[in-house]
Order: sequence, then structure tokens, then C-alpha cells
Amino acid sequence: MKLTEARVLYLARESLAKLRDEGLAEIANFPLALRQAREIVAQFNEQGDELDAIVRRKINSIKRGVVEGSNEWTILYKRYRDEEMRKKGPQR
Repeated sequence: MKLTEARVLYLARESLAKLRDEGLAEIANFPLALRQAREIVAQFNEQGDELDAIVRRKINSIKRGVVEGSNEWTILYKRYRDEEMRKKGPQR
């Protein structure tokens, strides 16, 4: 799912505010932390888009032609997504 820049900024701002308000983090320079959080959310979003493209290519390469939205397509999507996530391993 592609997030707009406004949505990415909103998610970054809300995440930092929640951490600060619940006392889980002390944020001395909120604007700097916001820029860094925005970059992390944007990067996470891009990785999800790349993963989605890989999985869709795999499903489209099946010769019998699986219709998007069908139960079989959903099962294959989840299976291939999990496989690709295992290949990439934990991201830091």
C-alpha cells in the first residue's frame, strides 16, 4: 500500500508523540526526531511496496493463471510474502 507523504508524516508525528506522552522516550529535539522518524516510516513503506511487487510477479508467473481476489490468490500471496520476508531476515 502506497502511503502519501502527508500520511507518512502523520504516522511519524503520532508515534513520537505517543512515545513522549507515555514516558517511553525523552525527545530533546522533536523536529530532528520527526525527520528521522519520517525517513524510517517512508523506508518501511517502500520495502513493503517492493515486497508486494515481488509477490505479485511470482503469482502472475503461475501458468494456470490465478485470479486476483480469489481464495487461491490470497493463500498464495500470504505464502509467498512470508517466504520473501524470511529470505530478507530481520531489518534494522
